[in-house]
Amino acid sequence: MKINKKSFGVLSDGSEVELFTLEAGELVLSISTYGAAWTSLLLPGKTGTDDVLLGYSTLDGFLHDRTFMGSTLGRFANRIANGAFSLENKQYQLNINDGNHSLHGGSRGFDKKLWQAFPFTDSGGAYLRLELKSPDGDGGYPGNLHAVVTYGLTTNNEISADYRADVDVFCPVNITNHAYFNLNGEGSGDILSHELCIHANSYVEAGPDLIPTGKCIPVKGTPFDFTAAKAIGKDYIAVCGGETAAIGRGYDHCFTLNGTQSAENQANVPENPVFHPCAEVYEIKSGRNFRLTTTQPGVQFYSGNFLNGIIGKTASVYNKNAGFCLETQHYPDSPNQKNFPSVIFGPGKPYHEQAIFAFQFSF
Repeated sequence: MKINKKSFGVLSDGSEVELFTLEAGELVLSISTYGAAWTSLLLPGKTGTDDVLLGYSTLDGFLHDRTFMGSTLGRFANRIANGAFSLENKQYQLNINDGNHSLHGGSRGFDKKLWQAFPFTDSGGAYLRLELKSPDGDGGYPGNLHAVVTYGLTTNNEISADYRADVDVFCPVNITNHAYFNLNGEGSGDILSHELCIHANSYVEAGPDLIPTGKCIPVKGTPFDFTAAKAIGKDYIAVCGGETAAIGRGYDHCFTLNGTQSAENQANVPENPVFHPCAEVYEIKSGRNFRLTTTQPGVQFYSGNFLNGIIGKTASVYNKNAGFCLETQHYPDSPNQKNFPSVIFGPGKPYHEQAIFAFQFSF
């Protein structure tokens, strides 16, 4: 196990951005303090070691990024309709950055902030604890929030993600990571041949702006059925030309995971949240696979629909479907959807969610 630190650049105000590289088992993960972003993940494969995360080689790429590449998202990951919600008889207006809506905390969300980093190791792996203070009114959200996110590599070839937050008044909180994976290696082409299984019997129906209608639709008999592993591209065209024709891009939907606890029950055991199966991904050519488990009630599966010729690391060009995301989270627009699990946290009700990516190799 090993942790290395180096400078990743300097912000316009003179603040230094650090890059930490964690090594444990057969994994090597690099994380920037800007946006608490995963910048690279080196994995062994049938033809050697490859970086399987889309991203940028320099800080400048992340400073100008609009795709949330590898970033930690908050205060509220995903969309909030019209950038507004009502809480305790008060209306809040958030920063608008996605048409008429607020996406991933607005234009200056957690992904555009400099985090403090505290590396440590124990007998099980190498870890990086990242902390951020979000003041009252940040992005339009109420209350002073203290976020603590810990990413780690275990000797069992796992990436662990632990998301915590305390806020001094009640506020919506929904934190996740937006890593783009391509298990053949970044810049190697599209991910449509990757086989995916999602442990969800339903998904959150979305309208033309990807805002939930409030309905959860059974996946059985639809292109959204990943209850048995299938290639991401198998029904992709049907998604683009079917019920989501108004979107016309592909998968960018929240799946409601089977066997999840209610938000109220989860809040009663913040130190011992219950993990449940979320997804598995298989890539035959490289022999790289991973299993994802989480405490969260949902996962946003995004097939990289809006990538459009982005120049990434090593001069790779990321076109549509160059990577996919599995963002464990609460459902989008939950502050405005009373039938969704609650996302309101505050005094006496801290936020705590986790996810584990367990990697396996078939050579």
